[in-house]
Amino acid sequence: MEATIEVAGLRKRFGGTTALDGMSFTVGAGQVTGFVGPNGAGKSTTMRVVLGLDAADAGHAHVGGRPYRELRRPLAHVGALLDAGALQPSRSARNHLLWLAHSQGISRTRVDEVVAITGLGGAARRKAGGFSLGMRQRLGIAAALLGDPPVLMLDEPFNGMDPEGIVWMRTFLRQKAAEGRAVLVSSHLMSELQDTADHLVVVGRGRVIADTSVAELIAAASGDRVILRTAARTPAMTVLARSGATVAATGADTLTVDGLAAADVIALLNADDVPFHEVSAHRASLEEAYMELTRDAVEFRAGERG
Repeated sequence: MEATIEVAGLRKRFGGTTALDGMSFTVGAGQVTGFVGPNGAGKSTTMRVVLGLDAADAGHAHVGGRPYRELRRPLAHVGALLDAGALQPSRSARNHLLWLAHSQGISRTRVDEVVAITGLGGAARRKAGGFSLGMRQRLGIAAALLGDPPVLMLDEPFNGMDPEGIVWMRTFLRQKAAEGRAVLVSSHLMSELQDTADHLVVVGRGRVIADTSVAELIAAASGDRVILRTAARTPAMTVLARSGATVAATGADTLTVDGLAAADVIALLNADDVPFHEVSAHRASLEEAYMELTRDAVEFRAGERG
């Protein structure tokens, strides 16, 4: 089966609210794709449509070229974690996985394998209802891995993770992509996606705002901004402004320069004998790039789905 998720022209309304308004993107094999946007942007609804939990009013969503409802033994095609709390609290973690495995004809041996992969060995016989959110996330991921699927789709998997768990999650996601799987991860934690995702789909108001690599998105947001540190702040501002740059003082000895490359700033200052002790190109964070893209994508009213 092809390791892809294809979302094409999805439209979905809940009463008077438009949740999806032509949502279209593809998640390719061999990479981690971050799926981000403000609350109400349509992320959860899109994932639910992919899994056949909600029906689209128009458009289609395919896993490996087929609608989810046509997949036989779906856990062998796509593993998903949408709600870490979707479990029977009185069951042990291992029993939770065993009944899921039994429903798909998956062996007990595979249950033991996913317990080991997700670090649940010491807690496998404890009741899942007593798990922390981070442990429930691991259990949900173990369930998603039962069928060894080529496609993984995880909604906010970093939530509730302690620092050790976050490091584990980053490594896990990268490993799954390196194995040739298509991995879609929804998250509000831009710092985690910056270190994990290869590609990013940014959505707002039910539409795709950007569909690009993380590196390209950060480069576009960084622009021609330079950080300059100098004791001669006023002369430096005069020289650079004269050359068309936009210069702002951001500290006692720090200037932010827009419109000139770092090499040009150095050349101009040297030509006028203006002393400086640091010139560096600004590199935007993924969070800065995201905030710039989504500033007009306001969330829907409280209580509405997305």
